[in-house]
Amino acid sequence: MARFAVLLRGINVGRAHRVGMADLRQMLADEGYRDVKTHLQSGNVVLDATGSASALGRAIETAFAKRFGFSADVVVRTKAQLDHVVEHDPFGAVADNGSRYFVAFLGKRADKALVGMLESIGPGDDQFAVDGAELYVWCPNGLLDSPLMAALNKYKKGPVTTVRNWNTVRKLATMLD
Repeated sequence: MARFAVLLRGINVGRAHRVGMADLRQMLADEGYRDVKTHLQSGNVVLDATGSASALGRAIETAFAKRFGFSADVVVRTKAQLDHVVEHDPFGAVADNGSRYFVAFLGKRADKALVGMLESIGPGDDQFAVDGAELYVWCPNGLLDSPLMAALNKYKKGPVTTVRNWNTVRKLATMLD
């Protein structure tokens, strides 16, 4: 068994797609995953499972839709991958507020089209860096005023993407230990 971070996209945002974390933990335990823990109400899970991250993501998407009656995209990272995200930290020297520093976890490596689109944006004070399937975005003026995050949200050609702030990323990494 290996330890994984499972990130569900789009649950418990507004009134739609509400899922209690106790219900989510129970569904995952019923599927045979072990040591299931959640963080906050936004689809952050750590658990033990066998197999690859991609197979785990597909299995959870299927079980989730069956149990809750709607689909949610799932992005999975191994403990080693999430540790790399934290260690890489390209904006550690400037990002002084973890609630305004974000990691967009992509379903696959960032391609040239996505990077080109972000480079074409007038970012204001925002900064971004790409490392494989992670996009780090420092938004010193906050998420709502971020030109980069607004553009990423509207970009429909790229892979499944789910965003977590730095505080959550670090907490998940700690939970994987």
